[in-house]
Amino acid sequence: MENTFTDLSHINVKGGDGGAGCMSFRREAFVPKGGPDGGDGGRGGDVVIEADPQLSSLIDYRYKHHFRAERGTHGQGARRHGRDGEDLVLRVPVGTVVRELDAQTQTPLYDLADLTRPGERVVVAPGGAGGRGNIHFVTSVRRAPAFAEKGEPAREHWIELEMKLMADAALVGMPSVGKSSIIARISAARPKIADYPFTTLVPNLGVARAKNGQSFVVADVPGLIEGASEGKGLGHQFLRHIERTALILHVVDITGGFEGRDVVEDYRTINAELAAHASELADRPQIVVANKCDLPDVDESLSRLREAALEDGHEFFAVSAATGAGLEALVSSCAAEVARLRAEASASTEESVDLSGTWELERQRRERRIEVTREERHAWRVRGVQIERMVIQTDWENDEAVAYLQHRFDRCGLDAALTKAGAVNGDEVRILELAFTFQGANPDDDFDEVEDKDDLVVAGEDEA
Repeated sequence: MENTFTDLSHINVKGGDGGAGCMSFRREAFVPKGGPDGGDGGRGGDVVIEADPQLSSLIDYRYKHHFRAERGTHGQGARRHGRDGEDLVLRVPVGTVVRELDAQTQTPLYDLADLTRPGERVVVAPGGAGGRGNIHFVTSVRRAPAFAEKGEPAREHWIELEMKLMADAALVGMPSVGKSSIIARISAARPKIADYPFTTLVPNLGVARAKNGQSFVVADVPGLIEGASEGKGLGHQFLRHIERTALILHVVDITGGFEGRDVVEDYRTINAELAAHASELADRPQIVVANKCDLPDVDESLSRLREAALEDGHEFFAVSAATGAGLEALVSSCAAEVARLRAEASASTEESVDLSGTWELERQRRERRIEVTREERHAWRVRGVQIERMVIQTDWENDEAVAYLQHRFDRCGLDAALTKAGAVNGDEVRILELAFTFQGANPDDDFDEVEDKDDLVVAGEDEA
């Protein structure tokens, strides 16, 4: 049977393109000079990622990788605005991290969001802005603007979705130490159980309940081996699910398994791999669980492992998943520890804040960012989402529209930034595939007074 558990996906997302604004003038009987009445184009729909508590895997993104939101419609005369495109909402499990990917290498660049609460959402592909109709460009000296803005094409890019299980406790250890048997005993989870290594290939979740009514979510993480932190035995895929757990239940086969491994060495190996994967895991609360204690000739190993665990400051339990011995005490202790950790987390955390607004502000700040670099002695390259959007939305066949674009460049601080970088009159300024002749900033402009000057990155000569 095919595995339907997927915890890492790369998908391509694109918001809807914006509709074009309309250039129109009111024309009707007895109104000889009706003035401009072109409507705005509709905004394209956004692609939104939303955390859904009903989902437990990223299987929906295993085979389909391209997602597009609806485009906005064009504006029309008589001030009729175009319709906005519908948003496309992609649902993912709670605990999903969303990252921007490099288009060429498909490696993560930076985090876009970490969706840890049900209903939390983030816009990963904003729709293109609708072009403004000519009614917006009327001024005291421009009474009949004969131009409108084009719609903005939405950006297309790749993102990574990485799911990390949201569990209170995680069962970790070498392959075939009995983790699946333990979770089957203490919860309603029914994982595959067999007597060969790597029987469990995907994490399993279960709810364990102590006699006093306290409950907690426990995850059965597939077996780890030496080198797991470097990816051996699919280590990276499994270790990510331990990162969010508050408590680690470290299961050790007290018999040493088929190979007769040393139990203390197994214990040390797994802890070393946890610390190598993420240093904070070394300080995570841990309970050491010696399994298969119902088998003969384990007293010496049990004593050595208990001594090693207590020496490291970890609580120790001897249990048998086969007979159930010791599991009730283990569950009670785990429930109490989880309750304590939850109380600590609640006390140290301020009231929950919706971070969606913060992520949106970060996105807008990235869009406002303008980078100026020298490409040749008298040629400059300008990059930035906002500045490129202005260029794309301009009708280059219309002289009025081009003049208005120059005015916008001056207002957003581009001319001042070019001057500060060293550009002089007559230099070539390149934006996207277009080139302009630099006329110089207004002498009255001061770079230090430019709004959002922190978003202007003035670099030296590009040596690449």
